[in-house]
Amino acid sequence: MTDDENQTPATTAAPSPEASPASSAAAPSALPEEELARLPDGIIAALKTVYDPEIPSDIYELGLIYKIDIADDRAVAIEMTLTTPNCPSAQELPTMVENAAASVPGVGEVKVNIVWDPPWDPSRMSDEARAVLNMW
Repeated sequence: MTDDENQTPATTAAPSPEASPASSAAAPSALPEEELARLPDGIIAALKTVYDPEIPSDIYELGLIYKIDIADDRAVAIEMTLTTPNCPSAQELPTMVENAAASVPGVGEVKVNIVWDPPWDPSRMSDEARAVLNMW
């Protein structure tokens, strides 16, 4: 994606809910280091298989994914938006995103939250999406 600050979703591994604030700094993640690297890449690859039925570009390259959080129990929380609140695919896209992320080996429960702030605009699209949509 072209603008890392605005377009690359945040991916974080959350501390264990059992860890106290004082002990969380000293306690290693419950996830092995290789999984901390593999899971985000696998989730992003899975999300790139999800297409808005009306737009010939995947939702990741369109900039619809804002944040991916991975907890120590492998639960995944995804914040995404839609191109417009009136998007005809508003009912099906979150389910498609949830199913795609859940298909990644090692991923636990997946929750998808639709957010409207910041609102989506074409500047969030990657160069790849712009090329596919001929939006230069």
